[in-house]
Amino acid sequence: MENKWKFGIRPKITIGYIIIIVCLFASVIILNNQIRSLQQERNFLLQYNNKVETLTNNVEKFVMDMQAGQRGFVITGNEIYLEPYYKAAGEWQIEFKELYQLMADKPDQQQKLQVVRETTDLWIEEAGENAIRLKRDNDDAAIQQFYANDRGREYMQSIRNQFNDFRESEREIAQIRAEELDKQNNNLTVGLFGLLLTVSIIAIVISSQVSKSIVRTINDVTQTIKKIASNNGDLKERIHVNTNDEINELANATNDLLDNLDGREWLQTNLAEIVTKYQGVASIEALAKVFMSEIAKMTNSSSGAFYVREIEDNRNHFIKNASFADNNFEKDIGRESFRIGQGLIGQCVQEKQTFIFNEIPEDYRYISTGLGEVPPRSIFIVPILFEGDVIAVMELATMSEYSKLQQDLVKQIVETFGLSINSVIGRMEIIRLLNESRAMTEELQVQSEELQTQSEELQMQTEELTQINEQLEEKTKDAETKNKELEKIRKELVEKAEQLTLHSNYKSEFLANMSHELRTPLNSILILSEMLAENDQGRLTDEDAEFANVIHSSGEDLLSLINDILDLSKVEAGKLEVLFEEVNLSELPQHMEHVFSPIAQKKNLEFHIFKEDDVIDLFFTDEKRFQQILKNLLSNAFKFTEEGSVALTIKQIEKQLQTEEMRAISKDWLEVSIADTGIGIPADKHELIFETFQQADGATVRKFGGTGLGLSICKEFARLLGGWITLQSEEGVGSVFKLVVPSLPNGLILDKHLNIDYSEVAVTQASFEPSTAFVSDLANLEVQKQTVIEKDEVLVSLHDHTNVFQNKNILIVDDDYRNIYALKTALEKRGVNILVAKDGIECLDILQDNTEIDIVLMDIMMPNMDGYEAMYRIRNDLQLKELPVIALTAKAMKNDRDKCLEAGASDYISKPLNLDQLFSVLRVWLVS
Repeated sequence: MENKWKFGIRPKITIGYIIIIVCLFASVIILNNQIRSLQQERNFLLQYNNKVETLTNNVEKFVMDMQAGQRGFVITGNEIYLEPYYKAAGEWQIEFKELYQLMADKPDQQQKLQVVRETTDLWIEEAGENAIRLKRDNDDAAIQQFYANDRGREYMQSIRNQFNDFRESEREIAQIRAEELDKQNNNLTVGLFGLLLTVSIIAIVISSQVSKSIVRTINDVTQTIKKIASNNGDLKERIHVNTNDEINELANATNDLLDNLDGREWLQTNLAEIVTKYQGVASIEALAKVFMSEIAKMTNSSSGAFYVREIEDNRNHFIKNASFADNNFEKDIGRESFRIGQGLIGQCVQEKQTFIFNEIPEDYRYISTGLGEVPPRSIFIVPILFEGDVIAVMELATMSEYSKLQQDLVKQIVETFGLSINSVIGRMEIIRLLNESRAMTEELQVQSEELQTQSEELQMQTEELTQINEQLEEKTKDAETKNKELEKIRKELVEKAEQLTLHSNYKSEFLANMSHELRTPLNSILILSEMLAENDQGRLTDEDAEFANVIHSSGEDLLSLINDILDLSKVEAGKLEVLFEEVNLSELPQHMEHVFSPIAQKKNLEFHIFKEDDVIDLFFTDEKRFQQILKNLLSNAFKFTEEGSVALTIKQIEKQLQTEEMRAISKDWLEVSIADTGIGIPADKHELIFETFQQADGATVRKFGGTGLGLSICKEFARLLGGWITLQSEEGVGSVFKLVVPSLPNGLILDKHLNIDYSEVAVTQASFEPSTAFVSDLANLEVQKQTVIEKDEVLVSLHDHTNVFQNKNILIVDDDYRNIYALKTALEKRGVNILVAKDGIECLDILQDNTEIDIVLMDIMMPNMDGYEAMYRIRNDLQLKELPVIALTAKAMKNDRDKCLEAGASDYISKPLNLDQLFSVLRVWLVS
């Protein structure tokens, strides 16, 4: 077994140098420590002497400062001279204490310092403090007597002498220590030379031993190589070296070279042998068997299988063509076929890489022998390529492990084996095609005779076809001419379609402008008629008040008609906004009963509402359009029913009754039915009533009124909600309108809207009869009035019943004198002071001159400067950020409210105005 620990020539030399270097390092470290010790001693001595000298001088200086301060005070009597005295009195003791502690290892010196301290204390007590006390007592005679004796000067002289004696002793001690350091330095020099001599001797000994070891090993290797060379080229001989160094590596490399040469010789021999074996094989099955037999022997494989690619239905399959040691009759070796990527062998084909597995699963197929079955230890899967594509693959198994030499043999063989497989397959294909060609030649000979007969017949037909072809050419020319005409017609249709789109836009804008023009005078009519109908001052007769009520009611009917026309125009122009959101169906019956029960009671009709239990509570649709459809249908039902009942039924369509197209749109569908016992509709009029401005007949119009818009609008609303409306009616019996809509949480995706087959209800599909939604609007008006009343009550209670309108200044900005008159009359009755501006420019001038304006009523459509610009300049140019500005507009297009608020409006009211709503909004802003 090879020794894993290597001790080569370089390590030997290196270790020798390391030992020498270690010795040198040890010498340097020892020398450095000694030098450092001497240096530290010398530095300590210098620092110690300097510190002692400094502390001694400081103590002596502080004592002298005390003497100078004491004398200055005694001579002048100025207290300022005592500052250095007292400062030095504290500082000298600190310095003295540090000096005394520094002499801890010198008792003699401490004794001398103690004498200095005692002398200093005597001077302070007898000379310093005593003289200061006498001066403060102004005892000049005592001071003269004190200085006549002058004991202080004797003490000072004694202190100087004592310090000089202390310093001299310190100098003698330092000199003795310096002489000791010099002696240590001399000893260090002698030791250094001895250490260098020792290191030199060690280096010579190590170098001699290392070179002796290297030379001995080289001699052993040289003798072995000469022995190999003398054996007439016998490469079986190997070099053996006992040492584990570079010489050993050289020997191992030489041995590896000999092994490599043996392996190459084995590879070439076996490669030539196996190629010779399968030369001349004509079939792929025979080639696979020969190849598997030889390769298994050379690699010591115990079993194996060989697969060749075949193409079936444009898909590659690999079919087993041969196997080795396949002696199990119950189960063949390997699967019969596999696809690319199927199992490990399929993955090998997909990646075009060789797989070797030495860890075999326990359920892998055992290798059969005469005595039993044993598990394999290694699996070898090799793809065989031709021009970059896998043409075949083989799998081998062995009870040992495949050596690298065996793996190299297999890889070298398969590099050219793909070409052999392709050649055999090509030859087989040529033979097959040759056989087919012979058979086809015989068939073609028979067919040639038949074709000769047919050729004569075709000659005759060709002459006939020539005539037909001439006729077709004439027809083709006619068709080209017609195509040009059709292309011209198509372009005209495109132009007309663009004109229709433009006309539709003009129509929408025209209707919006007409709405403004109609709402502006209608605003005055409704306001003034409502004021006349209220008859607050009692100046009108009952008949006059009733006339005013009729005028107001007619105005509201006209407003409803305008709204219907606008809705229809928005639908036709595709500009109607549909907002899908959650609708609470549990509240729908109560809401409809609240709105239509008063109408039923007034007409002595029964009104029933049914809602099935399985109807979901939350339904996703446009609540506004959904309720508008229901209210219009119910309004029509009550309108055309003189006696009997009206019934509203809400149910959910079961899934088994839904078509595939319905389920593709939504899983939840709602059916709302409105049944009445009214006049009914003739069968031939069912489709007519869906059209715009259409009713059943002239008698109906004369008796019940209406414009024919409501049902048409509701049909379009139902379509926008993703559903439809159907009708079942019999004249004189009654009608049943059914609204069917889906629940759409994500809204209706128009480009994916499926074409639902309504053939079974085509003849009954309908939309509502126009009632101008009068009853519905009346109900909404009642709710609105109730809300206004509640707001008024709250505001009145919060402001102690004070009249918020009294003496308020309101600026009306409008270019229509009728609106100005109506608003001015209504507001002045409440005690309001009215100012009037005819356009935005005049409004700005008034606001600049008058700072007492409480609120501004701003019309939008005005000459010179419209309401948008006026509101913008009020907020930005005049900086009137807090002034309430209420926008009044007769335009009914969407986004009008947003545009007003963006321009600077505080609130928004659409014309024609409802006085209760106007007063409520004014009250809110005046109070706030």
